[in-house]
Amino acid sequence: MAADNGLRKSTSPTQLVLLVSAALLINYVDRGNLATAAPLLQGELGLSATQLGVLLSAFYYSYVVAMVPAGWLAERYGAHRMLAAGIVIWSLATLLTGVAVGFWSLLLLRLLLGIGESAGFPCASHLFASQLRPAQIGMANGVLGFAYLVGPAIGTLLGGLLMPIVGWRSVFVIFGVVSLIFVWPIARIRPQPRVQTTSATPATEAPSYKQILRQRGLWGASLGHFSGNYNFYFILSWLPVYLVKERDFSMEAMAVVAGSAYLINALSSLAAGSFIASWTRAGRSPNVLYKSLMALNHVGSMACMIGMVLLPIEGCIASLWIFQVVVGLASPGYYAIPQIMAGPNATGRWVGIQNACGNVAGIVAPVITGVLLDATGRFASAFVLAGALNALGLIGWVWMLPRVEPLDWSQRRATEPAVTCDLARESAGKA
Repeated sequence: MAADNGLRKSTSPTQLVLLVSAALLINYVDRGNLATAAPLLQGELGLSATQLGVLLSAFYYSYVVAMVPAGWLAERYGAHRMLAAGIVIWSLATLLTGVAVGFWSLLLLRLLLGIGESAGFPCASHLFASQLRPAQIGMANGVLGFAYLVGPAIGTLLGGLLMPIVGWRSVFVIFGVVSLIFVWPIARIRPQPRVQTTSATPATEAPSYKQILRQRGLWGASLGHFSGNYNFYFILSWLPVYLVKERDFSMEAMAVVAGSAYLINALSSLAAGSFIASWTRAGRSPNVLYKSLMALNHVGSMACMIGMVLLPIEGCIASLWIFQVVVGLASPGYYAIPQIMAGPNATGRWVGIQNACGNVAGIVAPVITGVLLDATGRFASAFVLAGALNALGLIGWVWMLPRVEPLDWSQRRATEPAVTCDLARESAGKA
C-alpha cells in the first residue's frame, strides 16, 4: 500500500528501455498504415497521386510544428506523462481514420496523428539521457531503433495481409484500439529519483534555448537528420505503391517484400546498438564510430536509390535490403549523439529541434514524389533526387558536427557574462 503513496519502486533501466521502445514501435505501426492502405484507398476515394502525396506528408506538418513544444513539455512536466498523453491522441487519430469519408477528413486525422506522435522521440531521448548511464546509451538506442524500425515491418505485413480480407477501414480501427491499451503501462513509469547525468553538466545547470540554438552540432545533426529522413520517408511512404504499380507485385507479395525489408532494418539497428555498447565499454571514444556509421549510411543509400530503380527485380530487392542494412546501422546515432552531447538537462529540447528539422523531410518527400510521379508517370526521377540528397547528410554528420562528446553547459554559460563585463569595462575605460 505504501507504493500508492509515492513510494512505488522506480522503473528499472531495462524496463524503461523496453517500455519506451514498445511505445515507439506502436508509433511507427500507426504512422505507416496509410502507406500500406494507399493502393486500396486511392481507388476507393478517387485520389490523385498528388493528393495521396499530400496525405502521406500531412502527418509531418503538425508533427514538425509540435516537436519543439513536445521537447519543452517533456523536460517541464515529465517525459513519461507527455508520452502517455501522446499515445492517447495518436491512438484516437488512428482509430477514427477507419471511418474517414474523403480527402479532407483523412487530412485532419493525419494532422491529429502528427500532434500525438510528436511526443515520441523528445520524451524517449529525455528519459534515456536522464535515467541511463553513458555506457548504456548506445545499446538503449539500438533497442529503440529496432523497435521503431520493426514497426513498419509489422504494420506493413499485418496490414497488407489483413486489408484484402477485412478491409483497410477495419485494420485502422483494430490498430487504434490496440494502441490505446498501451497507455496504461507507459503512464505507470516511475523515473529514478536521481539524475544519472550523461554529460559534464552539473545536475543544476540547464542551458537556455538560446545556448542550444548556438551549437554548430545541433545544426549539423539537423541537416544530417533531414537527409537521412528524406530517403527513409520516401521509401516508407511510396514503397508499397512502387512495388504494386511499377513492379507489378500483388498486395500480398508487396507486404512480404516490404515487411522483410523493414525487419532487416530493425535487426541491423539492434546489431549496431550491441556493437556500439561493446565499443564504449572498452573505453573507446564514440566520436569516430558514430560519424563512420552515419557516413556509411549516406554513401550506401546513394548507391541503393539508383539500384532500386535501374536494376531488374532481383537487383531492386537486393538494393532495398542493403539500404535497410545501412539505415539500421546509423539509426542509434540519430538520438544517441544528442543524448551524449546535450545531456539530461537539454536533450528533450535539442531532440525536439533536431527532430523538427529532420522531419521536414516527411513533409516534402511524399509530396515531391507525388508531383514527380504525376508529371512523368515513373519513379525514376524521385529515386535519383533521394540519392542525390545524401550529400547533405555527409556535410551535416561529418563536416558540421563537432566531436561527439558531452558539452559543458555551465562553462559555456559562465563565459557569456564574462564577455559582457569585459566589454562594459572596456567601454567605461574609453569614456
